[in-house]
Amino acid sequence: MKPWILGLTGGIGSGKSAVAQHFIELGVHLVDADHAARWVVEPGQPALAKIVEHFGAEVLQADGQLNRAALRARVFADTTERRWLETLLHPLIRQEITDYLARAESPYTILVSPLLVESGQHELTQRILVVDAPEQLRVQRTMQRDQTTEEQVQAILKAQATREERLRHADDVLTNDRDLNWLRSEVERLHTFYLTLRGGQP
Repeated sequence: MKPWILGLTGGIGSGKSAVAQHFIELGVHLVDADHAARWVVEPGQPALAKIVEHFGAEVLQADGQLNRAALRARVFADTTERRWLETLLHPLIRQEITDYLARAESPYTILVSPLLVESGQHELTQRILVVDAPEQLRVQRTMQRDQTTEEQVQAILKAQATREERLRHADDVLTNDRDLNWLRSEVERLHTFYLTLRGGQP
């Protein structure tokens, strides 16, 4: 039987990486949308050639890798350019994710994506788990992890879907405001429940 797909998402600093890691330890096949997004623009991939053709060689580093900061600066300043890039990359990323999910051997498989809701990737899933935490706690965690300022974290928060928007799509919510042991036991509880589901629904 084909594994069903669980979408795993959460705002910055919610702890979704820790949750994802524990699902992997439990033997669940997991695909990371961020990895897929990086892979489709690797040297030798057709998307990178198209990006260079469109934006010019200044979006490349000396070693031929994509200069993400230079590209980001170009597309954030210009909505038309951002749309062009999304139109090119979103279908390729989706294809990469779909191919990878198809290789899963666990009863269910996880697509982890910070932009699950915003990118439309939630359409690939049968069920959504949102890792949630109070905003102040998420800001503190991100500042510690990335050695960054509160202003920078707030800017990222604004670019992501609002907490309400994410929660509206959620089938399950894991509130991560306690310690790691508690988090792991919650993941195990959800895993046990997910193993009983057919196609992601009770």
